[in-house]
Amino acid sequence: MSKPDTPQPAPARLLLLTGPSGAGRSTALRALEDAGFEAIDNLPISLVPRLISDPLDRPLALVLDPRNRDFSVDALLALVRDLAAMPRLAFDLVYLDCPVATLIRRYSETRRRHPLSPEGTARDGIETEARLLHPVRLRADVLIDTDGMSPHDLRARICEVFAPGAPGRLQVQVESFSYRRGIPAGVDLVFDCRFLANPHWQPDLRALDGRDAAVADHVTADPRFDGFFARVQALVDFLLPEYTAEAKSQLIIGFGCTGGQHRSVAAAEKLANTLAQAGWQVSSRHRELERMAAQAAWTAKAQGGS
Repeated sequence: MSKPDTPQPAPARLLLLTGPSGAGRSTALRALEDAGFEAIDNLPISLVPRLISDPLDRPLALVLDPRNRDFSVDALLALVRDLAAMPRLAFDLVYLDCPVATLIRRYSETRRRHPLSPEGTARDGIETEARLLHPVRLRADVLIDTDGMSPHDLRARICEVFAPGAPGRLQVQVESFSYRRGIPAGVDLVFDCRFLANPHWQPDLRALDGRDAAVADHVTADPRFDGFFARVQALVDFLLPEYTAEAKSQLIIGFGCTGGQHRSVAAAEKLANTLAQAGWQVSSRHRELERMAAQAAWTAKAQGGS
């Protein structure tokens, strides 16, 4: 009997994105990156064969365009022919296009210089680039006209075509912190818990933190807590679908209190658990508890060394 054939691995996904400057290449690449692709912008054509010489462990999206000094249409088309002939790759050439008039308007709004006409007008560079890339446009597997699209529209279109159901959904991080050390950078929504009853003044609770059931019970027993949390949850429940529709990839929600150990931690844990039960992708972080743990580890190491 002959041995059954060894199953072959599925072809690795590879996208080459190109098109005129201003047509949305960067927006499309960021959308693919949020959807789980490894994304590389402005890669020299000569480096692509080396990059894919090893098996790809995740989908890959590359932007190749005339900004790079080794760019040529002939070289790009030769690369496309080679990639399309590789059985181990599921390859597409994606061309993002836009009418010249719209590109001129976009450049006039941003006051940027065109990479192909740094000393001339934007129109000169746009028209030169359109002529240069015309053979590439004709070869494209996927052509997306971005005229009239907002960045959110383009992100949605990219995900619809190349990553339906991909892990690009909104990721929520709920974080606690101490106002003494300032609001963490990058937090989108901040809620102040300092009006709630403080477990710090309870000797049996002082050394614990908001993850402990006794501390959480003390905080939530405050008669003001339920009304506060219900309003926070209602606001977050309203905002999350709206942020998702705007293609936001991450939302950070912060809860602060005086020391960042009790009230803010309890509130953050409760919201994180509530959102997780509702099906959102949630993680939690407690900045001051992490700092305290790191300090304790450093002290123990120093004492052990001495």
